[in-house]
Amino acid sequence: MPSRRTTIVLATAWLLFWLLMNITAVQDYLRNHDHDAWKPILWETSSSVVATLLMLAQRRGTRKYDHLVPSPLQWFGRQLAWLPVYWLTFVPMAFGIRHAVYAMAGQTYTHEAWLPVFVYEDIKITVFFVTFTTITFGVLSYHAMLNEKLRVERANAAMREAQLLTLTQQMQPHFLFNALNTISSLMHSDVARADAMLIQLADVLRATLDVSGRHSVPLEVELRLLRGYATLMSERFSDRVRIDWRVDDSLLGAQVPVMSMQPLLENIFKHTVEKRRQTTAITIAVLREGEQVVLRVEDDGGTLAPLADGQQAGGGIGVRNLRARLAAMYGERASFDLVQLSPAGVRAEMRLPCAS
Repeated sequence: MPSRRTTIVLATAWLLFWLLMNITAVQDYLRNHDHDAWKPILWETSSSVVATLLMLAQRRGTRKYDHLVPSPLQWFGRQLAWLPVYWLTFVPMAFGIRHAVYAMAGQTYTHEAWLPVFVYEDIKITVFFVTFTTITFGVLSYHAMLNEKLRVERANAAMREAQLLTLTQQMQPHFLFNALNTISSLMHSDVARADAMLIQLADVLRATLDVSGRHSVPLEVELRLLRGYATLMSERFSDRVRIDWRVDDSLLGAQVPVMSMQPLLENIFKHTVEKRRQTTAITIAVLREGEQVVLRVEDDGGTLAPLADGQQAGGGIGVRNLRARLAAMYGERASFDLVQLSPAGVRAEMRLPCAS
């Protein structure tokens, strides 16, 4: 269905077309006459009024076939049924108006015999019919294309929304599962520490309720969740981990994917801290580089297992989940990299478009 703006533009173009026809007819008439300039105006106006009425009737009668626009032959076939209506009604209506106005002016409207008039005028109206029908098809096709594009965009947005929700929901049980495993490991060895960790876990879960159903949060909220998780894990490995926080406070309002840094820190505890005797130094940094926000989590003892083709592993479920979320939310505007440091250590780095 054409929009209101398109209808206004087409109506304006239609009026300007007939205004031009009137001006041209008057100029041609005045070359051979020096009076009665109203006559060419009447001829063109009567034609425009009848043509407009027929056009509106055709549009009203064929609107129900707009769904056939994707099948042009069927759509044009429905329109073609109106051409005989133009042939039979245009001359009687237009010439009837002219005869009536002439009569009111005390004059007689003269023209050729009816048969030549019908043939000549019907050829002209056929050209008009073809032009109008083609333009109508073009407008309807354009709007059908826009509507289809909008439908696809809405469908893609809905699918992306569902995908993000699914990925986020996958992340939270994964985090909870690992946290409970950590607490379980202390239940029989240090009840007091296990109790303290349960209290800390409750605080973290309370924080997750605040971001439930959201895909992005301010950095300040993300760091609150991350600090809670870091506290939980540091309780378990109190003598084997040291965390250094380097956060640019001017970025605390920047939007980041919810629980996006937690799986990166979790990987360090799972793949490095648990397997080492010595202390692991962890650095968590947030900084701005140009138009990007850089979120970085690195350690000084991890290694990336090389794959058969010489590339490096891309991480477990948490990292795969994070990659999928970044792709769904930002496309190519965001990036994620795992880098092997020398002589040891792994750096996980997200780069997001700055939208503080």
